[in-house]
Amino acid sequence: MITIRLKVNESDDFTDIEIIINCPEADERVSPLIQQLNQMMHSIHGKKNSVTYPLVFDQLLYMESVNDTVFLYTDDEVFESDKKLYELEEQLKDMRFMRISKNFIVNIAKIESVKALINGRFEAHLTNGEKVIVNRHYVKSFRKYFLG
Repeated sequence: MITIRLKVNESDDFTDIEIIINCPEADERVSPLIQQLNQMMHSIHGKKNSVTYPLVFDQLLYMESVNDTVFLYTDDEVFESDKKLYELEEQLKDMRFMRISKNFIVNIAKIESVKALINGRFEAHLTNGEKVIVNRHYVKSFRKYFLG
């Protein structure tokens, strides 16, 4: 059995944060950790009231396309993106985001629970209390990714 240890070295000599993962292989225990770290280190720009803000991917709950405009949702704010949903999907492919409908990408890390619905869809409950629906077309990949 492999043991996972966490070691943090603090010193005024360091100017940057460096994360090194030493492992025999990047398996199912390591991959989610890498994805989570990537989300915390990368950002996207969102606009609100004509002001542009950097948003760390880990802040985002979901992204929704409405009438050719993509909105970025955090716990308590909504921002507008200059990018199309398919561009964001490509940018997020190695992170914990997943398309769950034609117009919707959700941050898998922000899902608290999942409920199967009678019509073959899923209802995902997010950390902020919102519920989102996983369309039937995306259920198979969602089930594999989220439920294992």
